[in-house]
Amino acid sequence: MEYSGLVLIAVFFVLLALNVPISFSIGVATVVTMLISIDFVPAATTIAQRLAGGINSFALLAIPFFVLSGLIMGQGGIAKRLIECAMALIGMLPGGLALVNVLSCTLFGAISGSAVAATSAIGSFMIPQMEKKGYDKNFSAALTASAATTGMLIPPSNILIIYAIASGGVSIASLFVAGYLPGILVALSLMLVCAGYAKMKGYPVEARLPFKLVLEKIIAAVPSLLLIFIVIGGIISGVFTATEAGAIAVVYSLILSVVVYREVSLPQLPKILLKSAETTAIVMLLIGASSAMSWILSYENIPQTISDTLLALSQNPFIILLIINITLLIVGAFMDMTPAVLIFTPIFLPVAEALGMSPLHFGIMIVLNLSIGLCSPPVGSVLFVSCAVAKTSIEKIIKPLIPLYIAMFIVLMLVTYIPAISEFLPGLFGLA
Repeated sequence: MEYSGLVLIAVFFVLLALNVPISFSIGVATVVTMLISIDFVPAATTIAQRLAGGINSFALLAIPFFVLSGLIMGQGGIAKRLIECAMALIGMLPGGLALVNVLSCTLFGAISGSAVAATSAIGSFMIPQMEKKGYDKNFSAALTASAATTGMLIPPSNILIIYAIASGGVSIASLFVAGYLPGILVALSLMLVCAGYAKMKGYPVEARLPFKLVLEKIIAAVPSLLLIFIVIGGIISGVFTATEAGAIAVVYSLILSVVVYREVSLPQLPKILLKSAETTAIVMLLIGASSAMSWILSYENIPQTISDTLLALSQNPFIILLIINITLLIVGAFMDMTPAVLIFTPIFLPVAEALGMSPLHFGIMIVLNLSIGLCSPPVGSVLFVSCAVAKTSIEKIIKPLIPLYIAMFIVLMLVTYIPAISEFLPGLFGLA
């Protein structure tokens, strides 16, 4: 069993080092490991079953809907209105433009459900604006990448849906509600860093807008912000499921972008639909391949072995959870969120439950961990997008990223060791 596990890990990381796409790395590593333990025909049959069974879930239908709605919103003029609203509300504070960047990324990430979309849409406008006002370009790029990850916690979030599937029973509605406080805490922590950085550098403060203009900007952003209340309100009240909420989000974003804002034309829709299909296919292949890997991990009893090893190292929950966090932070720096959640949830969730942590609490912790990985070198996807938008390099933004990273890590520790941060709102709405 130990030999099979070593083969799985070795093949997987060798393929990753050779720049083989992660879904194929997972699939090939799984096939090689299965052939060591099982004859060819049952191994091939099992892999085929797990690939198909891994994506045979009604809850996963929400993902293509939210992907499509996010793409429509990315081109629908929503980012511009959210930025203008944020500017009207907090632009006059110290470090105003940096605060606007964080708030805009948080709102857009929450609406679109995509950290990459938030980085591209908000960063393409805010980074040049901040540079014009004297902000360091590398700091602006680092800030955009960090702030965009809050959309992974604040619903609608595809990765929370994937965790619900991987955990085998956590309610999507409870996860959606649980993500709000941690997501807001991350945004606030980044804002504190921005305010201190702006004061230290002496950046200018934006002029306060007339009340009438502030009101106009808020009203203009209300239709975009309503999507959050429609989706989450409908799920919490039981009017519709998360999958149905995804379909409603598509219809609403279409009406908003095509009819109300008129930023998306009908001839643009086929291209958006094709991009949505490509993204969904990539995600589903990752889910199928990761499900096959999860099966072989379970077959070889690897999760139980790791659980026993961790619990044997220490009986102190603080130490064990710290080890899990550090492991996940390292994983997040090298692996995409979807396979990481599908592979490491069955490994670490039993350990967390043995320590008295609820699956809901653990879900928020693992997603926050891997969200930090999105903006962590060397392979953080959001980091690459932000660097491309700012026309800079990863090496140059590492230094300004450090205080932002520390702020996010502090929030991670708070979320890990204070269950109420994740469980208060679900309990309040009767979802825990």
